[in-house]
Amino acid sequence: MSVDLCCSDEGQQWVDRAGDVQGLAALALAHLERSDHELSILLTDDAQIQSLNRDYRDKDTPTDVLSFGQMEGDDFVMAVPVLGDLVISLQTAERQAKDMGHPLAAEVRVLLVHGLLHLLGFDHIQAKDRVEMAAAEDGLLAALPSEAQWPTSSGLIARQG
Repeated sequence: MSVDLCCSDEGQQWVDRAGDVQGLAALALAHLERSDHELSILLTDDAQIQSLNRDYRDKDTPTDVLSFGQMEGDDFVMAVPVLGDLVISLQTAERQAKDMGHPLAAEVRVLLVHGLLHLLGFDHIQAKDRVEMAAAEDGLLAALPSEAQWPTSSGLIARQG
């Protein structure tokens, strides 16, 4: 298993408060029975994620997390299955953490879970899918380590209502 973590120069000002993202991702992959998969994570700022959001989703606005799955389309056999790439804006995560009243590391944990589930094919566009993804978020968050003051079963879907 490989979790590659990279932080852009623009994201450096938040990275020391983001927690052990690489370790948390490895634990999440193990819980999801995907320890044999490769995952790449980029921690960045609003400007870079806005650029990616504009280029790949036609939404010219920053967002908290983007998922770029590699398990879609035709089968391509590789020695190590590649799950995909996550991009997390630490700048947006910090704003959301303040709004929720918890540390940045707690918010990054929520965003990591949300992004991972998208890579596994979960979505939240239809009501039925929202219910399934919210339950999956809650289950994975509950399985991961947290601090007493962090939300353990309150994923993005549940927060959005």
